[in-house]
Amino acid sequence: MGESGPQLVVRLTGRGRPGYTTPMRACIIFNPTAQGDKARQFRQALARLGSQCVLKPTTKPGGGTPLAAEAVREGFATIVAAGGDGTVSEVVSGLARTPAGLEQARLGVIPLGTTNVFAKELDLPHELAAAWAVIEGGRESRVDLPRVEFAAQGQPQGRWFIQLAGAGFDARALELVDWEWKRRSGLLAYALAVLRAKHHAPPLVTARGGGQQATGELALIGNGRFYAGRIPVFPQGDLRDGLLEVRVFPKVDWAALVRFGWGWLTESPFRQPGDVCFRAETVTLSSPSPVPFEVDGDTVGRLPATFSLRRQALRVIVP
Repeated sequence: MGESGPQLVVRLTGRGRPGYTTPMRACIIFNPTAQGDKARQFRQALARLGSQCVLKPTTKPGGGTPLAAEAVREGFATIVAAGGDGTVSEVVSGLARTPAGLEQARLGVIPLGTTNVFAKELDLPHELAAAWAVIEGGRESRVDLPRVEFAAQGQPQGRWFIQLAGAGFDARALELVDWEWKRRSGLLAYALAVLRAKHHAPPLVTARGGGQQATGELALIGNGRFYAGRIPVFPQGDLRDGLLEVRVFPKVDWAALVRFGWGWLTESPFRQPGDVCFRAETVTLSSPSPVPFEVDGDTVGRLPATFSLRRQALRVIVP
């Protein structure tokens, strides 16, 4: 069916309490090449889950988007992204691009990726059985849905995403990630890419929004609080407030990387001298050179780009 290839049927049920939906007709979108213990456990568990939910395996990068759109057209009311932030972002894009997709279907998440920032934002359990129990429970909340608009080859482009975006140093590091090694080593591949990115002269990025402006070597935009795991880069971030969080770092030197590393290890806030934070409904990132930008960990284009959001447009299943 479309790109989905063979489908596996499993069963999900609601719990029948106020605020829950029962029975639940659900579609699971899963990357069958995902590595790691959680992904292996998930593949093993699928055979034991029953008979009323369709599994659509992805076949290529970006494949989650058309599969989510297909699931909407097929009438599924619950669409589950089983994977990391990239898989979640692809599925959300499919929901948002499809007419009535956001009204018809809500998103479930089974975190199987390396960092799972969105799952951490929602306090979703990372243990497979507990994450599955949240899906079965079916408790729903609404969160803001960000979007970026940019140009590629002279043509306007758009991309919905879920948690964060960045331009400058972090997007350059993502371009340098060895993805085959990342599948084997996880976060070590990101660390090596950061060290490689330090050998390139970083361009400057300017962020503008809400009457404010800041320029630096790294500009980050957040829908929630966390970045690169559970680092509270945006301590005031709120998935439901209708505002994007912006943080611009004037320099990304070794001192900044040490502070960032300590924040990652301790899951604590960190400050960089001269960094600027502000909030806005719409944010534009620009640069005098063709700087890459990323959303939810995927490099998707070059600046300039404009970021906005639809307030509480996405229905999500939460604990």
